[in-house]
Amino acid sequence: MCAGQSAWHRKMDKEAKCIIKIEGMTCQSCVKTIQESLSNMPGVEKIQVSLENKEASIEYSEEVTSPQQLRDKIDDIGFEATIPEVDTATEEVVIEIEGMTCNSCVNTIESNIAKMDGIDEVKVSLDNKTGHVKFRPAVVLATAIRDAVDDMGFESRIRGNNVETVTINVEGMTCNSCVQSIEGKIGGNDGIQSIKVSLERKEAVVRYAPSITSPPTIREAIDDMGFDATLQNGADLAEFDPLLQKPDNSAMSQTVIIDIEGMTCNSCVKTIDGTISARSDVEKINVSLKDKNAEIIYKSNMTTPEELRTAIEDMGFDATLGGEQNAKVTETVVLGVEGMTCNSCVKSIEGKISEHPGVESISVSLQEKKATIVYDPKNTKPEDLRDVIDDMGFEASLPGGCTTNTEIPPKQLLSTVVLSVEGMTCNSCVRSIEGKLSEHPGVKKIKVSLEDKSATIEYDSNVVNVSALRNAIDDMGFECTIPNAGTTQTTVIDIQGMTCNSCVKTIENKLSETPGVISVKVLLEENNGTVRHDAEIIKTDQIVEAIDDMGFVASVPDVIEAVPKPRQQQRASRELPQGKIGEADKWDIRFSHTKGKMMSEDLEKGAGAVLTCHLHVTGMTCASCVATIERTLSKQDGIKNVLVALMAQKAEVKYDSSYLTPAEIANKIEDMGFGASVIEDETVSDGVVELSITGMTCSSCVHLIESTLAKKPGVKYASVALATGRGKFKYDPSRTGPRDIIEYVQDAGFGAELAASDAKSKTDGLDHKAEIKKWRRSFLFSLIFGIPVVAIVIYFRVIGAGKGAECIFPGVSLENLLLFFLCTPCQIFGGRYFYVQAYKAMKHRATNMDVLIVLATSVAYIYSVIILLIAIIEEHRVSPKTFFDTPPMLLVFVSFGRWLEHIAKGKTSEALAKLMSLQATEAILVKYDDKGDLLSEEQISIDLVHRGDVLKVVPGSKVPVDGKVIEGKTMVDESLITGESMPVSKQAGAAVIGGSINQHGTMLIKATHVGNDTTLAQIVKLVEEAQTSKAPIQRLADRIAGYFVPCIVLISLITLMVHVCLGYRNYHYITEGMKIDDDRNPHEVIWEFAFRCAIAVLCIACPCALGLATPTAVMVGTGVGATNGILIKGGEPLETAHKVQTIIFDKTGTVTQGTPKVVETQPFVNSNVCTLRKLLAIVGTAESSSEHPIGIAITKHAKQSLGAENLGKCTDFQAVPGCGLKCTVSNIEPLLTDPVNGETEQTLIVPSSSSASSTSSSTSSNGGVLVDRANGAGGTGDGSTQGDSDIAVLGQSFSVLLGNREWMKRHGLLVTMEMDDAMISHEEKAQTAVLVAIDGIIVGSIALADSVKPDAALAVHTLKKMGLTVILLTGDNRKTATAIASQIGINVVFAEVLPSHKVDKVQQLQAKGHCVAMVGDGINDSPALAQADVGIAIGTGTDVAVEAADVVLIKNNLLDVVGAIDLSKHTVRRIHCNFGFAVIYNLIGIPIAAGVLMPIGLMLQPWMAAGAMAMSSVSVVTSSLLLKLYKKPSADKLETDDFLEIQKTVSTATPRDDGIVANSDAEDIELQPRKKPSRAQQKSKTKRDDERRLLDDDDEEEE
Repeated sequence: MCAGQSAWHRKMDKEAKCIIKIEGMTCQSCVKTIQESLSNMPGVEKIQVSLENKEASIEYSEEVTSPQQLRDKIDDIGFEATIPEVDTATEEVVIEIEGMTCNSCVNTIESNIAKMDGIDEVKVSLDNKTGHVKFRPAVVLATAIRDAVDDMGFESRIRGNNVETVTINVEGMTCNSCVQSIEGKIGGNDGIQSIKVSLERKEAVVRYAPSITSPPTIREAIDDMGFDATLQNGADLAEFDPLLQKPDNSAMSQTVIIDIEGMTCNSCVKTIDGTISARSDVEKINVSLKDKNAEIIYKSNMTTPEELRTAIEDMGFDATLGGEQNAKVTETVVLGVEGMTCNSCVKSIEGKISEHPGVESISVSLQEKKATIVYDPKNTKPEDLRDVIDDMGFEASLPGGCTTNTEIPPKQLLSTVVLSVEGMTCNSCVRSIEGKLSEHPGVKKIKVSLEDKSATIEYDSNVVNVSALRNAIDDMGFECTIPNAGTTQTTVIDIQGMTCNSCVKTIENKLSETPGVISVKVLLEENNGTVRHDAEIIKTDQIVEAIDDMGFVASVPDVIEAVPKPRQQQRASRELPQGKIGEADKWDIRFSHTKGKMMSEDLEKGAGAVLTCHLHVTGMTCASCVATIERTLSKQDGIKNVLVALMAQKAEVKYDSSYLTPAEIANKIEDMGFGASVIEDETVSDGVVELSITGMTCSSCVHLIESTLAKKPGVKYASVALATGRGKFKYDPSRTGPRDIIEYVQDAGFGAELAASDAKSKTDGLDHKAEIKKWRRSFLFSLIFGIPVVAIVIYFRVIGAGKGAECIFPGVSLENLLLFFLCTPCQIFGGRYFYVQAYKAMKHRATNMDVLIVLATSVAYIYSVIILLIAIIEEHRVSPKTFFDTPPMLLVFVSFGRWLEHIAKGKTSEALAKLMSLQATEAILVKYDDKGDLLSEEQISIDLVHRGDVLKVVPGSKVPVDGKVIEGKTMVDESLITGESMPVSKQAGAAVIGGSINQHGTMLIKATHVGNDTTLAQIVKLVEEAQTSKAPIQRLADRIAGYFVPCIVLISLITLMVHVCLGYRNYHYITEGMKIDDDRNPHEVIWEFAFRCAIAVLCIACPCALGLATPTAVMVGTGVGATNGILIKGGEPLETAHKVQTIIFDKTGTVTQGTPKVVETQPFVNSNVCTLRKLLAIVGTAESSSEHPIGIAITKHAKQSLGAENLGKCTDFQAVPGCGLKCTVSNIEPLLTDPVNGETEQTLIVPSSSSASSTSSSTSSNGGVLVDRANGAGGTGDGSTQGDSDIAVLGQSFSVLLGNREWMKRHGLLVTMEMDDAMISHEEKAQTAVLVAIDGIIVGSIALADSVKPDAALAVHTLKKMGLTVILLTGDNRKTATAIASQIGINVVFAEVLPSHKVDKVQQLQAKGHCVAMVGDGINDSPALAQADVGIAIGTGTDVAVEAADVVLIKNNLLDVVGAIDLSKHTVRRIHCNFGFAVIYNLIGIPIAAGVLMPIGLMLQPWMAAGAMAMSSVSVVTSSLLLKLYKKPSADKLETDDFLEIQKTVSTATPRDDGIVANSDAEDIELQPRKKPSRAQQKSKTKRDDERRLLDDDDEEEE
């Protein structure tokens, strides 16, 4: 409040006068507003407001109103009113009163004195025979109060009433809560006149009555609150402050315990405590009613225990000295205490623990975070002390050396519940319940109310629950029920201002005592509290106010409830930016990084999502402006709350997102005459980290990482892409972080590091160079041993058959010896990658492809070693058959397959790598002086380019950043970004994209977007995220892969056991199949064959092909789409797009250009009355002051037609929304002269504009703009229209009217039938006709239209041929929408649909089972784009639409919608092909490897199975690479003969709505779910019948 002078004058007739200071008045209108408002208040006699002095002088009746009410009334108007403290200060006087005999005397004095004017508080004490009165000296004097007491028949006198001031230094304050606590606590003490605490200066200035209190008393009171208080000017105050005096070593403190009999209540306790503590020889006293004793710390040099006992007896009690105080045994414990932040915490702990029974002393250290406690072990123990500190909100721990015989109990979790109890009839029932329940385990406190029929119980939820408490009361014979869960509500409240656990405990304790509050949990780290309460007893607003009253700032956060969509549940929620939204440049595509609110269902009407936006408001000058904005906005539908700050120029608005958007709110403020813009919302959200992961080999690795991370605390989402080697993780920053996530991935057996953000690092990761190098090295190492192995096998088993088994020493042949020496190093060193990865996987109880390879090679090697050792030991003459050849050959094939697989993976990311490589690395910075002369040219790094820099682009170089051409003309190749094959011409004013290639001329550009904000950077980011995301079918593959390896191991074991059993049962079954001689050992043959088949099964099974089927196709598909100007946000929309059955187009800006243009000018008078040039000059000048799109289009057309940059003068401009404008036009003479020959033109011939014909009625076309000159449109054939005599020559100043029919009728002008027919003709063509009247005569009309995009008709025709139902959705009227639909071939129209209802149309179609795609570009399309199964946004649209969509079309070309769906079909077809190949490969390969076809002689050696396994992954990746051959459908291929025939018919026919289903209120759309369209369904007749059925069903609903 501002300081100022205010005077109070008492009058005899109970009238008073006050002067109130007022801030915020800026004009006499403010003065008048205040005077009128206050003069109507009851009790106000006279008011005078001064704008110069900024004050109001008010005469009023004290019996009716008060200055505070007057001040509040002025505040409510919107101004800041203050009553200065200097004139409202109070003082306190102590009046000694003799003659009081009973409480009746006390009540008489208090009631009579309280009625006096100026009395704030009066308190009379019968015991002390005093009266304490707080009064306002400006109203009443202390002597008058004394006289009033005397008049009642008592004898009174004033005790010394002088007021003094003392300044006290206060340490330990950390926040305003501390300030408010001190002011509230000390200000209520006796003798305190006023107190002002300063947090910055750390001091308190106190005005007090020295006759009642003293500075030491005040200082001690502040100390008792937990702060360190010292008196300033210590030398002056040392005489009465013991803390400032020099210590007296002779004053020794001792403790005595005195037993006291006769205490009956707490009043007795307070009496003893107050009397004894007032003695100067007593330092501290603690009186216990329960123990009936008093523990007193006294100064032994000043008093004795006997004197203290006598003093207590003098009060009327029996006191005896305790006999054990000198024999007391104490122990000391040091507890660790976490959570202390200030001295207030220290004082709180010391005060609380010192009151605990058995505690002798306590010392708490804030620095060392410990508490040293001396206690009596008979009365307490360390565990109890720890629990007490825990209950205060701190974390206490017992020391390591502290031993206890009892188990440390768990920390209590106290909760409070209110139970309803029926059947209680008297207090005996109450005592019975309280006594029984208080003994129940876990119950800490219980209070039963007979009146309320309830029991309030505080209990430990770790020990007992609510149901057990209810049952216990039921068992006692009463009916106990838990409060209705329907009224129980859980609310999360944001709390600001908490600094320590003491604040936490304060809030929890006070709220838990509030009726209706069931439980409270406050988190200091989260700055919030969770409150469970009964909504019928206490509301959320009341809880917030209660917390505010404690000195904290509480608020209810915005809650957005996600409403389930009727679409795929896997679809990720989209985030929409809250920043200022505007139209982008042609190629200016922005993808918001802002984490904001969820869109989807929350933006549709009825979802009830209450959001908060902040706006910057300019133009406010006073509080009246604030009140205007708040009052006007509050009346709008959907506005929940408005708060405007004048000084900060900000407005906080809570609104229902189903009604409004932040941009619309800003527009409403601008309509009031203020400036407004949306401030971007910076909300705290989940953390996101992207990691580069190495060591993954198959989809089993992906499943292992995702499933492991999903179980970790704080990790909310995990998505890993095998193809890119990257993982994206969302986490709760309060529970975990990137470092922990990296450790989790590494513990799972993989390498992980933060993914680099620079282009070079990303490119290196995409081309898989490191992996290719590793597997090439592994392949070459294994090949060194593999080639000799192959040679040995060929020589001994093919060329020299039978020689391999000859032994060079017992049991060992030369073949086995050589294979052993070649296999061993290959097994150990060549397979180390597989062994490391398999070990890490098995450590986490997981399996992957590496486990299969390790099992196969290890089983083959170990089996061969064992059987060879047996042969050596038994000295066999023939060396056994071994598998030493399997590990080297298996590792060769697997390493070779991995090498080729990573090469192919690198190819799948080639499109993204190309986009990254487009980014220029350097730029040429050009600097100019103020005169425009060149100062310097400097080559700098692209990272150093700032927004607004002027850059030079030479021929052949890349455009460094997004910008606008300011000088030069050239051709630019944008093919790799937009897919536009032909170079694009660029000249001054044109926008250029960073990364495009300048071909011919040199140009200067001004940087508009740099760094990560460039179009190229955003496209790269979008493609990266798309390639990391998973399609739904990929999630299924990952789950299958998780069980694949264990199943293969099980199949291998079953194969082993089956062949062993079959071999021993029918040995010839094996010998015939293997063609083995009968002289070999049968046991050896059986086990050799069984192991060979089992190992072959392990070798041939491959989950890699299954895991690579989808991600490789998605990578190639999204990359191909990006190079063709189609950005697809992930695998889900890529997979969903091919299922689309119905596609909805928004009209404005999507199928039309989005801006109106003049298409026809039609005069209604002859040229001798008004020439066409004069008409355009007048109309263009009149519309030059308009901001309406129609006005802008007319002005632009007039300037182009007249060849002029400037038009005439427009005055008295007045525009009425929805009707038209009125103004006066002058100074148009220069516009009427032909700029070529200087003659005045009667007709107008302007290239690319319009041309007038002769006076005969005709219509001509030039440049797409029609000019119709009519004789009889509004008058007769001789040119006299509406009375030719009324206007012969138009004057130099013209009164102009432009608008619709209603606007002309308002001004008394007649719209003839001919004029009306002309306007109807335009409206039937979806054109807007504007009538023009000059000097009271309608002289013509101008027709405007939002023209259809040239490719719209072809796109619609192609989509319909693909079997899709195409719908036009618009807010325009039905007639306009039908006309547009007829031009482009759409047969189903939803017209007059509000923006908030567009999403309803999408939902209705989805409810009928249709897969819906939505194509739009505007803010109002965003909810529908988010709701649709596939949202497609035009790249030139708004940021919100681009953010909400699944697919973004970089070019403003609707044929790309066809391309997106076609690409989706090709990609999904390739995915299905890959999956089919992978599944069929395993289904066929595994049985063959298991020996099923052995009877017909078809078997696989383990090395053959390994080769087939390696080739399977390579073949799947190669199959995906075939997508790179995809070509987007071009207009030339799509323009078929039937389309050209249809277009010819449309161009020659008058627009009609025959066959068009126009539906503006479809509540029940009967569109039947369609299967895959057959040829018959694609025929137009069948399709027309379906669409006609939609209209018929909807018409029935409307009826």
